[in-house]
Amino acid sequence: MSARDDILHAIRTQRVKAATRPPLYRPPVIDGAPADFFAARAIAAHASVTTITAMDDVPGAVAEVLRRANLELRVHAPSSAFDELDWPKAGIVVDRNAPGPDDAALAIAPIGIAETGTLVYPAATARPASWHFRAGLEIAVLREDAIVNHLEDALARLRHNGAALPHTVNLVTGPSRTGDIEQTMELGAHGPKALAILIVKDQDTGNAPKRSA
Repeated sequence: MSARDDILHAIRTQRVKAATRPPLYRPPVIDGAPADFFAARAIAAHASVTTITAMDDVPGAVAEVLRRANLELRVHAPSSAFDELDWPKAGIVVDRNAPGPDDAALAIAPIGIAETGTLVYPAATARPASWHFRAGLEIAVLREDAIVNHLEDALARLRHNGAALPHTVNLVTGPSRTGDIEQTMELGAHGPKALAILIVKDQDTGNAPKRSA
């Protein structure tokens, strides 16, 4: 065989091996409710998770998060989706201005990924991407029926009915962190030092008791 034949034979052999080789990564099987799997993974990534029974419980749950963080009862929220909630009853002031590093920001996460405990934020006018990096504490509201098993499922939901992917999609797993300096973990390197997730139970699943971690 010529040198050329040797090279082509080697390429064909490698292609056959690659075709028969098992995949390097196998997605984990999501046992039970995706929301429970999501919560476990989010907590492992140093986020706090609280399950509430309805959107009306959001102000009270937010107030509890702020008290645990020793912050004033003020939250920065760009979306009008929270306007109908009874914030005065919980003693909370809703601020429409952009948050700073000592503030708490509130947003609805349209999708959650159970496999990794990740929040998915497609860019939108009501969800400025910068808000996920400016605040010291991010509070995310995530509906239970918005939790999918894997990243591929999240992308499929974003592309539902032929929709194009937004120009920016932020994937948030736990608070911001880095280990670049002497391999010492530092929180808040590129965004919030803390992340609190409020999972809103589906209305048809009954009034499950509240759970926090």
